[in-house]
Amino acid sequence: MSTVLQIQAALASGARSAVQILDETVARIKAIDPALNSFTALTMARAQREAAAIDALRAAGATLPPLAGVPYAVKNLFDVQGEVTLSGGRVNAGNAPASADAALVTRMQQAGAILVGMLNMDEHAYGFTTENTHYGPTRNPHDLRRIAGGSSGGSGAAVAAALVPLTLGSDTNGSIRVPSSLCGVFGLKPTYGRLPRTGSFPFVSSLDHLGPFAANVTDLAAAYDVLQGPDAADHACAQRAVEPTFLHIGSTRPLRVAILGGWFHRWADQQAREAVARCAQALQASHDVDFPMAEAARSAAFVITGAEAGALHRDRLRHSYDLYEPLSRDRLVAGSLIPANWVVQAQRVRQQAKQEALRLFDQFDLLLAPATPLAAPEIGTEEFELDGKPMPARASMGILSQPISCIGLPVCTVPVWPAGAGMPIGVQLIAAPWREDLCLRAARQLEQQQIAQFRIGAHDA
Repeated sequence: MSTVLQIQAALASGARSAVQILDETVARIKAIDPALNSFTALTMARAQREAAAIDALRAAGATLPPLAGVPYAVKNLFDVQGEVTLSGGRVNAGNAPASADAALVTRMQQAGAILVGMLNMDEHAYGFTTENTHYGPTRNPHDLRRIAGGSSGGSGAAVAAALVPLTLGSDTNGSIRVPSSLCGVFGLKPTYGRLPRTGSFPFVSSLDHLGPFAANVTDLAAAYDVLQGPDAADHACAQRAVEPTFLHIGSTRPLRVAILGGWFHRWADQQAREAVARCAQALQASHDVDFPMAEAARSAAFVITGAEAGALHRDRLRHSYDLYEPLSRDRLVAGSLIPANWVVQAQRVRQQAKQEALRLFDQFDLLLAPATPLAAPEIGTEEFELDGKPMPARASMGILSQPISCIGLPVCTVPVWPAGAGMPIGVQLIAAPWREDLCLRAARQLEQQQIAQFRIGAHDA
């Protein structure tokens, strides 16, 4: 798989055309993805038009846009004009095709990227494993017996298998960070409200984020830069101008970094703790700090998630109950019955937790924590043990990501591999609101020091 910079160089030199790059990408997807099940659809006609348009620009001597010729794919909750937005659900299969692209798909197209397909996910984004009953599980490229994580499992697996250099996903309770961690790729969950969600199938409006996955930090930042910008159609999208990342500005003073302990230490296994320790040493983190409201924030996230998702799906559950998969429909029904005063209290707790977390950034630029409690378990795992206790596997994969997404902080997940053979695990680089640049700067430092590394899925090494 070529990086964004390599594709730019190949196009500029004439060594390869956008159509050639597309053909190579599609051939690889067709050869490898049947074993992974990361794609739900290929958008061939559109991709061919977009690639031909880039080659026409190049032939005319025009300045090429920043992601010209770069293949990418999107989680199947982004609207793509002419395609049905499944959001992982069979209940959506009979819907009319989307009449317009999602806002972020439009921005990727304007940047010259080539959309090659749509990616598998947990039904309606309600899960951490992408064990989709309707469309099958997405398998981890490093070990096909294991989960890819979720709910953006297809997005993580497609990058990990080098099928495409960039993908887009969503993160409500950890759905970018969990697949990034388990698949060994880089993922960015921006600040809540940073990127518009216009044209994406909602899950929990007050918690939903969208963001990119990539095999390296430079590509991740390049995608993030073109995705930024206000959008009045999304009520939660901040009306902020594009704010440059390290691609455009130099580093300044050293980062002040601390390790999140307490909840984030207790509910992590030895590999996860060692990954954080390696990142901490590389970033010269010398302090451990606690976020005492982490457990309360996670509980608030559960209540808000259940209530909002249940309300969103209540009417369709009444009429199409059998079309929903058992893994999500019981939780949606239960969520629709949550009392309103619980939701009000959960939102209060959420605000209290946010204020508590923000005080940490008076002393530190960045906080470190594991992204998942352990590396990828096998598909079908019902329980694993943490801190000497049996834990429900599907819900507990987000035990370390939910407290952070609940309060909307930006996070870059970086992949760390164990010293010997084994599976990767991710570390969360957490910053204050609107400081994605610090997350990315630290991620690049870890990448340059070979602490955070990308490796192509072992099944095709």
